[in-house]
Amino acid sequence: MKSMTALSTATLSEHGIRATVEIRTVNGRYLEITARLPKQLSHKEVELREIIRSAIHRGSVHVSIKTESDTPVAAALNPERIEAYWTQLEKLRKKLKISAPLSLGDILRIPDVFITDDAVALEQAEQEWKVVAKTVRAALASLDIMRKNEGKELAKDIRARLKSIEERVDQIEQRSMQRIPEERERLRGRIAQLFESDEIDEQRLQLEILLLADKLDCSEEIVRLRSHLKFFAELLKSTDPVGRQLTFLTQEMNREINTIGAKANDAGISQHVVVIKEELERIREQVQNIE
Repeated sequence: MKSMTALSTATLSEHGIRATVEIRTVNGRYLEITARLPKQLSHKEVELREIIRSAIHRGSVHVSIKTESDTPVAAALNPERIEAYWTQLEKLRKKLKISAPLSLGDILRIPDVFITDDAVALEQAEQEWKVVAKTVRAALASLDIMRKNEGKELAKDIRARLKSIEERVDQIEQRSMQRIPEERERLRGRIAQLFESDEIDEQRLQLEILLLADKLDCSEEIVRLRSHLKFFAELLKSTDPVGRQLTFLTQEMNREINTIGAKANDAGISQHVVVIKEELERIREQVQNIE
């Protein structure tokens, strides 16, 4: 089981190219990828997303990539652009009455005055991408270790809470069985009061019996709750993404315990119900971080 929250950084240098990749993940309902690549690698975003999808299935993923290269980009000057920029800047200098003369170095700081050999630039970008792709995979491997370690801690905490819930469910079942003779005596007392007044409403009597039976019988809810707890514990052992299933089971368990609390009408059972709901809320918060 993996957590959706982690941070990893990897750096790799090959063939005069240095790539640094940072991957940060936080919880999210679906897989959302935000990537920042160098301009020369912007066309590789689709490939980058495919690499990430192969390793991460859910959560918000933020990827930042930086590169440095010892190999200069093959480029030549564009005389027409240099002349156009020079003319415009000279006019602007005179208009603003700037005394400092214009120099060629000022013009060369403008990236637009260079012409890049597309074929050479593409080849250099491909070489750069190979290094970046390897660095991304290294960062993902490190991220995966961190996510698994965090997942183990989450599973450990959740298992402890599941055990607490199971113990409370056992106590609720025992208390429900103890209430049967208590409620039977209470109903007998109410029937005796009806006999004393010589007015016995048969429909009311049948209704009281039905209500008593319904209140005392929480067996269906307890059986379903235990089934959910068992399935939940099994999912914690899975190596597949189980976050959505765990979220659904948490909702179902909460529904069952709410029904038990509404039917019981007993102070002892209500106390157990409150504690179980608190544990389920903590589990729900933990499950939101599970892939």
